Amino acid sequence: MHLLSLLIRLLAAGIAAAALGACATVPPHAGSNPVDPWERYNRHMSEFNDRVDAAVIKPVSRAYADYVPDGVRQCVGNVFANAYDVPNALNNVLQGKVTAAAGDVSRVAINSSIGLLGCFDVASRMGLEKSDEDFGQTLGKWGAGPGPYFVLPFLGPSSVRDGAGRVVGFYTNPMGYVDPIRLRNSLWGLNLIDTRVGLFPAERLLDGALDRYQFIRDGYLQRRRSLIYDGNPPRLPDEDEEAARDTGGLQMALQPSVTQAR
Repeated sequence: MHLLSLLIRLLAAGIAAAALGACATVPPHAGSNPVDPWERYNRHMSEFNDRVDAAVIKPVSRAYADYVPDGVRQCVGNVFANAYDVPNALNNVLQGKVTAAAGDVSRVAINSSIGLLGCFDVASRMGLEKSDEDFGQTLGKWGAGPGPYFVLPFLGPSSVRDGAGRVVGFYTNPMGYVDPIRLRNSLWGLNLIDTRVGLFPAERLLDGALDRYQFIRDGYLQRRRSLIYDGNPPRLPDEDEEAARDTGGLQMALQPSVTQAR
């Protein structure tokens, strides 16, 4: 059976199951956090996504990981990574990172040829490091705020800014121009499964979380902020206050003056 047809049928069954059972626990203070004013909606959508994942995406991904040889899965993942190097290069150009953009272009050229469409990551062995850029980061780099946290159906954590970036990312990814359409959609489906397999190790971090939703939200926002500042984000006001408390209140006393100076 065609991969896409199978995924669609399984997804439809998962959606039906999720719609019947999705009922998230929403705390009374939901929506009071300024970064997450739509928390009530977000919690319900997160619950829906989790149920679809548990019913369809995770079992299919687990079967893929169990029955497809490691070498084949690595090749598939490398091909998708090679395709993502194209938007990486475009966003590095838009952010003024010319050297990094040149590295991305070189990676695509080398891996698409010598690496057999990216099946083998020859460029990394040659010392060309892979970057991780998208249009959401580009918008943030040029001063656009993230906007409210927003959980997308099926796609999960995002923000208003990153949601817009996903749309641009779709149209700048070479996979979006593969013909015929059935092959293109099959590639997107396989990419989803491959990405989900890569998230298996991270699931262990959620086991001890008191509030799974909050843990994912805070982790996502922190990671995105770190990416925008290339791993060196400036301190937030609340982080300054926490540091002040840790040093006996001395910095807290000086905080108003620091704030006015800014």
